[in-house]
Amino acid sequence: MSRIASTFSALKSQGRKALIPYVTAGFPYVDITPELMHGMVAAGADVIELGVPFSDPSADGPVIQRAGDKALGFGIGLAHVLAMVQEFRKRDATTPVVLMGYANPVERYNQRHDARDGKSAFVRDAAAAGVDGVLVVDYPPEECEAFAAELRAAGLDLIFLLAPTSTDERMQLVQRVASGYVYYVSLKGVTGSGALNTSAVEAMLPRIRQHVSLPVGVGFGIRDAATAQAIGRVADAVVIGTRLIELIEKQPRAEVVPVAADFLREIRSALDS
Repeated sequence: MSRIASTFSALKSQGRKALIPYVTAGFPYVDITPELMHGMVAAGADVIELGVPFSDPSADGPVIQRAGDKALGFGIGLAHVLAMVQEFRKRDATTPVVLMGYANPVERYNQRHDARDGKSAFVRDAAAAGVDGVLVVDYPPEECEAFAAELRAAGLDLIFLLAPTSTDERMQLVQRVASGYVYYVSLKGVTGSGALNTSAVEAMLPRIRQHVSLPVGVGFGIRDAATAQAIGRVADAVVIGTRLIELIEKQPRAEVVPVAADFLREIRSALDS
């Protein structure tokens, strides 16, 4: 059983919901990410989604785009992100870490070889670093069966997005390929856009569960404790990214971890109540 599956199983037995914060690797300071990850875990995070900076992030709104641009300006690439996870693992052997990003860095990970070998090298190095899951926004499930099998063989889960527009057929395909959990994008649009309609999410989740047996996390639009609590009543996990990035974006270095931790403790308390 993967670390992700074990985490969701333990939370289910406790009647609790997973809190999954998203942060961009190398943001807002190039060397702060492992420290920030530890602070988020101490504040109640169950899984960490670590964004891999990319120059053309099609699913990300302006806040996360700015974070990625800043990290890219520091020279952060996929190899650096894996090194951050490896550093985090020196003190935390249990909290699952999911890399969230785009196909290009994975395809080009090992540029000395062809794309297939590049992906294999990525899987090998991600497993060695202590990564638990991968969410590649622009990898369609119908083209990922071999990649999913390679990840599973290395002990990693391949996570997919579902959206309000997802058909029953797409959900069935995701169920066949995915592992760990699925991420339901609650809004039509990019991260941080629009107001979250909790009743629409509540109506959609039973339909997803007709086709998908994995835990369902919900993100894109959760900005405060009240919304997180409402989503937590129907979902297995709450994913928060844009609001967290906004809060830490302009903080002096010494305040980044305390500010993030205070926010997540508030969300954790709301979910547990």
